[in-house]
Amino acid sequence: MSRWKQLPASMEPRQRQLTVQLRRFKDRSGLTLRAVAARTGYSRSSWDRYLNGRALPPRQAVEAFARACDGDPVRLLALHEVAAERGGDADAVPEMLPDALPDALLVAGPDAAPEPADAGPARTGRVRGLRRPGLAVGAAVVAAVVVAALALSLVLVRPWGDGGERASETKAFVFEAGVDHPCKVHRADDGLLYAGYSRTRTGLIGPQSAQWPVVEAQCLLRHRGLAPGIADGFFGPRTGRAVQRLQKRAHLVVDGIVGEDTWKALRT
Repeated sequence: MSRWKQLPASMEPRQRQLTVQLRRFKDRSGLTLRAVAARTGYSRSSWDRYLNGRALPPRQAVEAFARACDGDPVRLLALHEVAAERGGDADAVPEMLPDALPDALLVAGPDAAPEPADAGPARTGRVRGLRRPGLAVGAAVVAAVVVAALALSLVLVRPWGDGGERASETKAFVFEAGVDHPCKVHRADDGLLYAGYSRTRTGLIGPQSAQWPVVEAQCLLRHRGLAPGIADGFFGPRTGRAVQRLQKRAHLVVDGIVGEDTWKALRT
């Protein structure tokens, strides 16, 4: 996992929330800044500024990032919209607010929902500096309670788990170009085929995905003689064409995306 620089203490909290979320998706994808730059069309130095809180990325960059890192574009764009809205009104939130909401509370997990734009008493009037400290503390407390509740619900539900796998038991995926992971496909006691990289049966993967379920799918495609290329964990055009051939053979919707029905065709 990347060793990130500490975000500026004066950073607007909505932008901080977006930045922490982007960092987490990048870490989960295993991509380097150079790889992110190559897949998004934005330079490495630009992503260095965006991910270290020195600039707010444009909407198009966030969309491209979501595709490259297999993130949730709806969630990221919602966070970006809120951050962009507040970015033009930086003095509406007191300077103490970012420190009152540390990263651990601002983002509970990869699928944490953004705080509603109208949450907290800070919306009732403009605040400059610390002229109205009671209002600032109230806003911080409300925001902290909301995000802490989200954190608790995410811990209980664990939506980022891989089709029933515990995320803590899954080795972090790091993409390495040219690495062909060994494929030892076997039929388990439940009667389904597994290659040992993921047990998901519902996880959604598609073009530009880079993760262990992609290795699993590539091995299962290879087992069925569909030639996805090397099992490197990156869902490229060759893997997409192999998925489409499987879908056509199984009389499924031919969209080149592996979802529940395609996993069933791969594992049975």
